[in-house]
Amino acid sequence: MMAKTEFPDVEIFTTPTCPDCRQLKAWLTSKGVPFTERDLTDPAVAEEAKARTGVRVAPITIIGTNVSYGTFASQRPKLADLLSLPRGA
Repeated sequence: MMAKTEFPDVEIFTTPTCPDCRQLKAWLTSKGVPFTERDLTDPAVAEEAKARTGVRVAPITIIGTNVSYGTFASQRPKLADLLSLPRGA
């Protein structure tokens, strides 16, 4: 039996209409990575995201102290590295 992979804490800031957000969530789920999702359409969440990351775009991914934002395609290689996943995964 394989040991369960331990992942760092993953927090994502998304909006309901964001295609890259849907791709990001589907990818994390397919890799078995648990995450906490925050809705940027909530003004308080948007303000918190801006204060913590300096941006207010979706999706924003926070893994430990690392912040990534931009399209899912642009984030994926960095996220794979931070999560110790194969790059092509």
